[in-house]
Amino acid sequence: MRISVDVGGTFTDVVTLDPASGDLRLEKVETVPRNPASGVLEGFRKADVSFGEIDYFVHGTTLGLNALLTRTGANVAIITSKGFRDVYELGRTDRDVMYNFKYRKPESLVPRHRRFEVGERLDYQGNVLTPFDREGAIQLAKELREEGIPSVVVCFLHSYINPQHELEMEEVLRQEYPEVSVTLSHRLTREYREYERTSTAVIDAYIKPIMRTYLDRLGNELQGEGYKGQFLLTRSGGGAMTAKAAKEEPVHSVMSGPAGGAIGAAYLAELTGYPNLITLDMGGTSLDTTMVVDGQISIENEATVENLPISTPMIDIRTIGSGGGSIAWIDDGGALQVGPKSAGADPGPACYGKGGQNATFTDAALILGYLDEENFLGGAMTIDPRLSRNAIKQLSEKLNLSVEQTAAGIVRISEAKITGAIREISVERGYHPKDFALLGFGGGGGLVSCNVAREIGIPTVIIPPGAGNFSAWGMMMVDVVYDFAQTFVTGLANADISEITKLYGNLEDEGRKSLRQDGFTPKDCKFVRWAELRYEGQEHTVKIEIPGGNLTQSDIAKIAEDFGNAHEVQYGHKTTDSVEIVTLRVRAVGILAKPRIAKLEAGNGDVFAARKGSRSVFQSKESNQVEYVVYDRFKLLAGDEVVGPAIIEEPSHTTVLHQGDILTVGEYGELTIAIHNDRGGIA
Repeated sequence: MRISVDVGGTFTDVVTLDPASGDLRLEKVETVPRNPASGVLEGFRKADVSFGEIDYFVHGTTLGLNALLTRTGANVAIITSKGFRDVYELGRTDRDVMYNFKYRKPESLVPRHRRFEVGERLDYQGNVLTPFDREGAIQLAKELREEGIPSVVVCFLHSYINPQHELEMEEVLRQEYPEVSVTLSHRLTREYREYERTSTAVIDAYIKPIMRTYLDRLGNELQGEGYKGQFLLTRSGGGAMTAKAAKEEPVHSVMSGPAGGAIGAAYLAELTGYPNLITLDMGGTSLDTTMVVDGQISIENEATVENLPISTPMIDIRTIGSGGGSIAWIDDGGALQVGPKSAGADPGPACYGKGGQNATFTDAALILGYLDEENFLGGAMTIDPRLSRNAIKQLSEKLNLSVEQTAAGIVRISEAKITGAIREISVERGYHPKDFALLGFGGGGGLVSCNVAREIGIPTVIIPPGAGNFSAWGMMMVDVVYDFAQTFVTGLANADISEITKLYGNLEDEGRKSLRQDGFTPKDCKFVRWAELRYEGQEHTVKIEIPGGNLTQSDIAKIAEDFGNAHEVQYGHKTTDSVEIVTLRVRAVGILAKPRIAKLEAGNGDVFAARKGSRSVFQSKESNQVEYVVYDRFKLLAGDEVVGPAIIEEPSHTTVLHQGDILTVGEYGELTIAIHNDRGGIA
């Protein structure tokens, strides 16, 4: 038995799967912001499974991310090379908003009085120029102990190539201040760029005490309930890591929650024969979108969270404040806006009846007729359209519109924001949306997917099985993953092939060691090589996959060709300039057995048995009501076809098809929708 739990800002999603039968069970419980572990345990209990029968528990959490967003992490100190105390604050000396004279750089996570220096120095090849000042390090460790600093980052210049001095500093801290939490930069990233490496280590140290406390508490409570299986967390870069690894390097869990949806999307791409997908994950607080290209998740090795760079692999996810709880408001110019502020789980949208006074996307969807007030979360939660109407009326009176027109405006603005986010990750990166299908999931994904696809020119929408819990569903498909990298700047044409092969071998050895500690045998291990390359003189790189084994001269020619092609896709051109290698990367994968997904029973084409009735839906263009036929998704069978306008309901998700959209049920229960375009045909 497997269970996965995704803790979101509004709801905690739970999925259980019986590998023998392929049967899935989906549950939702309200997130408890003050104690998310209690929400996880409540999810276990609601799923009605015995703790002792579960073999795998996969968890996605935004706890670390929320600590960054709210600046509630630990007090962190930085120890760095003498003369480089201010690297972290100086950064790249750039500014995100060039023309805003009111712009102020966000407050640093580590103020200057908690940044310290130790005498030592290496050159760029890792040779010792100035020996490590052990006496000075001992004195500094005593000062940190006296001040009670709970978390310390050690980041010395060029330690990515030679970690000797960082290890010596760790030894001193263990002797003089054994209770302190220590983060060494070289253990997180073996890459150049001191600012990015320092920032990555600071984020790790900033959230480490919080994550350790949470994971220890949750682990102990699970054991107290009789749980003896594997406890895994999803990684920001895809795959999963053990709870033990997450406590040691929590920076890899910053985007743990949204990663589940991307992992599930890649699995579904293989399952359904749609290798190119753009995801639309609309939750209660935010919306996440990413891409699956040729069946592979798009992963970046540099990302920014709250203006803070992180140099660890991370799924390329674009997040905007456009979820079901996003609050509608009127700006100073009198225009209607939606988000990014959210009503969250407490008090939630006005219709929840928990004291929320602000109109949200969910309230607007209810007023338009998209949602059934009697069947929200399968009837497990009561919502009141009168409260939604009162909240939206406060806005409509200021806009001189009807309540229904204002509700339609809220939904339309949300759809426009989502379309913009999808353009950013697709069109602006050289991909045409018509070559992709849109995978809509999360609590609100099915409400907007058809209109968003129509707007951006995507011909097909797919609503996966268990759409409301799909991120948790995707966590069922994880493998255990470790990422390793080594900066190695050299010209490609004259590169020492044997040295490159040796470095890849060293990185793979580190991966084998980590996977062996997690209980994986050699036959269950896989290694994928990548390299980051650039034309000489460039700053930014392009990542391509590298063949395994001993490299040959013919491999070098193929690498150069693949780089040129990848550069053309990413930047629109390629040249005959000399190419150089910058960073070598290895992903070590511990392969877990994938659960069998049960196929859906085939239908005979008659969907009348699935029909629940009809519902009036407000149409903004004509300002009138149109009857949408309502179907029970669980009664639709493989091969069944539904033509819009229609609404497909399930307990935790609603899918809306508009005039001319055609839905076909797939063999695994996925809903494939051919989108009707504005020119009178299927897109």
